Amino acid sequence: MSRVWNFSAGPAALPLAVLERARNELMDWQGSGASVMEQSHRGKRFIAMAAQAEADLRSLLAIPADYAVLFLQGGATQHFAQIPMNLTAEGDSADYIDSGHWSAKAISEAAPYVRVNVAASAKADDYRRLPPRAEWQLDPRAAYVHYTPNETIHGVEFHAIPDVGEVPLVADLSSNILSEPLDVSRFGLIYAGAQKNIGPSGLVVMIVRRDLLQRAGRPMARIFRYAEHAAADSMLNTPNTWGWYLAGLTFRWLLEQGGLDAMGAANRAKADLLYASIDGSGGYYRNPVDPAARSRMNVPFTLHDGALDAPFLQESEAAGLLALKGHKAVGGMRASLYNAVPLEAVEALVAFMRDFARRHG
Repeated sequence: MSRVWNFSAGPAALPLAVLERARNELMDWQGSGASVMEQSHRGKRFIAMAAQAEADLRSLLAIPADYAVLFLQGGATQHFAQIPMNLTAEGDSADYIDSGHWSAKAISEAAPYVRVNVAASAKADDYRRLPPRAEWQLDPRAAYVHYTPNETIHGVEFHAIPDVGEVPLVADLSSNILSEPLDVSRFGLIYAGAQKNIGPSGLVVMIVRRDLLQRAGRPMARIFRYAEHAAADSMLNTPNTWGWYLAGLTFRWLLEQGGLDAMGAANRAKADLLYASIDGSGGYYRNPVDPAARSRMNVPFTLHDGALDAPFLQESEAAGLLALKGHKAVGGMRASLYNAVPLEAVEALVAFMRDFARRHG
């Protein structure tokens, strides 16, 4: 079976070179005679691999020394609740920016643990734009400010890091981490589910300023406390060894591609090509998002006639273009252009879209 061009929003495409290396090492990792999944996480081989993965991530993002890097289990949704558990005390409030489906979910999951102030929202505009920074009603006494830099479902992305003063900025970077250079020092805490730009699902990478780990937080079991995980080098319990290993391979692949400067240029080229095709279709295809807020990672679009949705999906899959169906919340189509999706895939999609429009009028 030949490989398809995978536009899935997540779990998403992994770099082919990473998959091939993992395949080659699956039965015999580093001459051990067993796979990485069968190795003790306390063994020398795994500890060395974990250290190298962290070192490579620190190199990619130029992570300052006063930030801890954690490789945790679960998904970002778990940390919607766990972050306020760790960063707030009884009576604290936190500011949240509501920019789409995932930020709204973060708000709902945080509500049992902290007094949530929705400081800005784009819900009234159906999340087709981003709330301008000038409209944010921030509280300088808030425990933190939370936002979602990229919304996968609605296809909106913040293209600059917002200035929130001295209050720690918390970001769910699940869908655009490692897609371009990032000034980590502007954040108090970054977290990202792995299944978009890092590796397989079931792993969360967290980058947290060490002083925030000293916050008392709420009464909780040790397993939920980030400071405990940091003290144990993310091995407080048995970690997701397979996910951690694949993340390390992905970090190494990114470095080999030229790092995040090169990745940022490649991702911009892919997004520009697809948006130009949509905008230049004479209305046959449409993207509903304010152009200033368009995501580089997730491009939703509709056809001029909804009756063509089913044929478009059927024919695109037959043409080797996988997972173009839009999320049920918004319908239509969606192409996710994460790091592992090459320019050739977008060129194939654009060619198919042009041919489909010609054949279906």
